[in-house]
Amino acid sequence: MLAKSLEKIMLEKKEMLIISAKSVANLQTNNPLNHALLVLSQVHFSKIPVLGVDDRFVGTVGLAEVVDKMIEMQAKGIQNLQDFTVMDVVDIDQPTIGENWTLDEAMRLLKDYNFVPVVDEERSFVGILTRKGLLSAINHTFHEFEKHNIVIPKIGNVVSKKIGAKSLVYSDKKRVKK
Repeated sequence: MLAKSLEKIMLEKKEMLIISAKSVANLQTNNPLNHALLVLSQVHFSKIPVLGVDDRFVGTVGLAEVVDKMIEMQAKGIQNLQDFTVMDVVDIDQPTIGENWTLDEAMRLLKDYNFVPVVDEERSFVGILTRKGLLSAINHTFHEFEKHNIVIPKIGNVVSKKIGAKSLVYSDKKRVKK
């Protein structure tokens, strides 16, 4: 479980962690592979979302998948990328996250992926949550934590803090006033 004080600071700007769908390059399942090659060569992501009917999230595709298909086609003597669509190479195993995601869920997924698509209940594409955005939130938290919290060092299993004339001692989660 995440420390609530840390989570609160990290999520102060939760909406800034998501890049909205209208700002994310994507492909449609029916786009020809030559179009996919052009788009993927222009974006700075290793993979981008693939959308189907009504902008429903289907999966992701990257330059590697398109190039692999080109090599396969060349081996079979096929020359025209126009004869194949993005649906022929899409990775449908990409995990997604719902609009009401938790920080714990996001961190688990972003450990293994550079971005996680955010979808609504009907799998409509909302945007992406990026590892870069999460790292920015962590950086923000490190810089803001002591502005919002009093940090008392712990020695062994005892925490001691002198406040005015009184001392507070916490030992094994018991509070003792001296």
